[in-house]
Amino acid sequence: MKKSIPITAILLVALLPLLSQKNVKSFMVVSYNVENLFDTINSPVFDDDEFTPSGSKNWTYDRYEEKLDNLVEVFRSIPGKELPAVIGLAEVENRGVLEDLLRIRRLRKGKYEIIHEDGDDPRGIECALLYRPELFKYKSHEYIPVEDPVDPDYLHRGILHVKGNGPDGSSLHIFMNHWKSRSGGEKETERKRMFSSITLRKQLDMLLARESGFKVIILGDFNDEPTNKSITNGLSAMNKRKNIEMGEYYNLFYDLHNIGNNGTYNYQGTWNMLDQVIISYTLLNQKHGLTTGYESGQILKEDWMMFESEKYGAALPSATYGGPQYYGGPSDHLPVYVEFTW
Repeated sequence: MKKSIPITAILLVALLPLLSQKNVKSFMVVSYNVENLFDTINSPVFDDDEFTPSGSKNWTYDRYEEKLDNLVEVFRSIPGKELPAVIGLAEVENRGVLEDLLRIRRLRKGKYEIIHEDGDDPRGIECALLYRPELFKYKSHEYIPVEDPVDPDYLHRGILHVKGNGPDGSSLHIFMNHWKSRSGGEKETERKRMFSSITLRKQLDMLLARESGFKVIILGDFNDEPTNKSITNGLSAMNKRKNIEMGEYYNLFYDLHNIGNNGTYNYQGTWNMLDQVIISYTLLNQKHGLTTGYESGQILKEDWMMFESEKYGAALPSATYGGPQYYGGPSDHLPVYVEFTW
């Protein structure tokens, strides 16, 4: 005589995937070059004259408020039930603009904390990190200056290193970057980006020497693409999926660029993948704790963030300015994001 399977057992088996999904929690990380987030006040220290009401860009308070509103809408457009856990920003003038950003009602519920240091950039634009303290437990941070032995007087933008604990309790190091632009020629400026890469690599090697079991997230606008030497050689960051070792890093945007021909910045009709997220292998396909998959890198590209270029016959990021011309968009870059779970 055959025994019948109780209906409750059948229902339990059917519901197991749903129950396990409910237990999975999200830790969303965003990186965004926000294109000259200046206030309207003329700084006595930095060269920000053009971003004042009387400056060449006629940067008024109304335009400043419009930009802040646009950026908030971008952050709220990142997929997920909640606001991102960590937001890395490039081209931020000072702490005050971040405080103004977080005062906007649509971001208040995130209860973000700010990490920002004034650095050496002549225009005053540096990196910053916003984080939700219930998801990332901040411990300390440092501003890492970039050494340039060939041109020691050149003022590089530094690297922001933030140390804390992830939502799973693991040791988590976040490095926010904005390397030298390609202005003046890609090849002519390559050396300066390589010095940023070498500086960052030195910090990563020091971590290997003094700590074990840590996790690393490297964010930013590198002004190089995933296949350029500063990333592949300098950082040892590629798309290697097998036999990845300690000291090697995985670029979540390598395949999006190299295979999918996607990008975050459009130069004269060509997409460049300048904004990336690179992670340690301790964050890849882990059975326990904070983790993500090989193909988790995403680019936010909402219609309202784009404009149709007649010249290039394509939709391009809607910039705030194009030269002296005011367009009123959020940024000339697109943000990238990665969802980690635990």
